Amino acid sequence: MGKEITVSGIRPTGALHLGNYVGAMQNYVKMQNEFDCFFFIADWHSLTTHPDTVKLKEQVKRAVAEYIAAGLDPQKVTIYLQSAIPEIAELYLYLGTLTYKGELEKTTTFKEKVRSQPENINAGLLTYPVLMAADILIHRAKKVPVGKDQEQHLEMTRNLAERFNYRYSEFFPMPEAYNFGENLIKIMGLDGNGKMSKSENQLATIYLSDENEWIRKKIMKAKTDSGPVTEFAQKPDYIENLFTLMKLVSSTEVFTKFDTDFQHCRIRYGDMKKQLAEDMISFISPIRSKANEILKDENLLSKILKEGAEKARLSASNTLYEVRHKMGLTYFA
Repeated sequence: MGKEITVSGIRPTGALHLGNYVGAMQNYVKMQNEFDCFFFIADWHSLTTHPDTVKLKEQVKRAVAEYIAAGLDPQKVTIYLQSAIPEIAELYLYLGTLTYKGELEKTTTFKEKVRSQPENINAGLLTYPVLMAADILIHRAKKVPVGKDQEQHLEMTRNLAERFNYRYSEFFPMPEAYNFGENLIKIMGLDGNGKMSKSENQLATIYLSDENEWIRKKIMKAKTDSGPVTEFAQKPDYIENLFTLMKLVSSTEVFTKFDTDFQHCRIRYGDMKKQLAEDMISFISPIRSKANEILKDENLLSKILKEGAEKARLSASNTLYEVRHKMGLTYFA
């Protein structure tokens, strides 16, 4: 019996950051040995919020390079550009006829974008969940690793698959969220406001491409306070985040030392941040160096995306062939 299919994509709206790596990439590396993985660069999705394509090519190349530098093996997973698979757009059209305007307007992410970018409420933004459904269903995926902010979209994908199966006969499996369980680590921005971002809040985000001095500057500016006044006090979220980062990149002894200092009200945040910065540099540097080497090899990047597109199109065309037949869109023998 073959491996279950999983699909996931990332928008090339900026360099990958530490939150992407810890929250997704590390788990993708584990998944590549367990599932038949399709990991794509969602350049169509990026156009809904970043219509200026001047930097898109470089961002796509960096996303691929950082995928590989983070540990994904192109021989084990299929890495491809969303726009290289026209079958996705055709399925998106068909699924659009099964989707209702009212349910799209109710999605949480759409309402948030209406508030955050009122000058650019385009149709692509409204139908974003339909394109996401097409991304998933084109490979008939069973598992989809998604964050909390995408769970509503995945539920819509299931609804559209169910509507298609009901109207045209059973075909699409019901994709399920892939839960990384207790190993899922959430990384906040260094300013204590929200999560790290590929394109916003850049001074509070640690990128996999950051040079050493930038890492030092960002961590030294991280939000702290005057320290606890009672022993064994609960850490505020922004302080807990620093300890989460330290647990990720520092030795157990270093983490324990500063955690004990906090519990006994003798924490010196300046010393902690200096140590965290150096340990973060040791963690990030190998990934950055490998990605930069890959970026120099245009032939390798082209080869990865070309071979990935060929594999993805084979899967997508097989799905679309069945979809057309079930919908009755084959008029002649």
